[in-house]
Amino acid sequence: MQPIALQPRLVAGKPCAMLPSRTRTEIVNIHASCVTAGNGGVLILGNSGQGKSDLALRLIDRGAKLVADDRCDIWFDRGRLWCRPPENLAGKLEVRGIGIVERPWTAPVPLALAVRLTDRYDRMPAVGQFETVAGHPLPALLLSAFEVSAPIKILLALERLAPAA
Repeated sequence: MQPIALQPRLVAGKPCAMLPSRTRTEIVNIHASCVTAGNGGVLILGNSGQGKSDLALRLIDRGAKLVADDRCDIWFDRGRLWCRPPENLAGKLEVRGIGIVERPWTAPVPLALAVRLTDRYDRMPAVGQFETVAGHPLPALLLSAFEVSAPIKILLALERLAPAA
């Protein structure tokens, strides 16, 4: 879903700022990577060198699709956070030791989960953790990117977030 620009309505043949058909959607560009799997997008947040691209690559190896690497355009529309890559980075993924590689990608995607990369996290985390992204809450998970089980933990968290069938 692309953000929609302001389209003023006409009242008595004149534009009326009080009755826009849509308000302009603010797009925030953040340092993150994103893939889509299961029921939505997984936004991977962390410092440089913490493993965002590596974790995205391992999720792609498990069937996820690339949305964006290194930079993500985020916006809120119709009650959800959305993600797409900046135009100049679409389909590009940094693979340490190899360089920038081109991969198939998809966008825009609704975000379902934020993964905050950290070296240490609680063994039994509190229920209902959230990360504020572009001013809106998003269910969150703290993980170490380089744990072998990190991609599996993310897929399990997505399953848990999926609406009951």
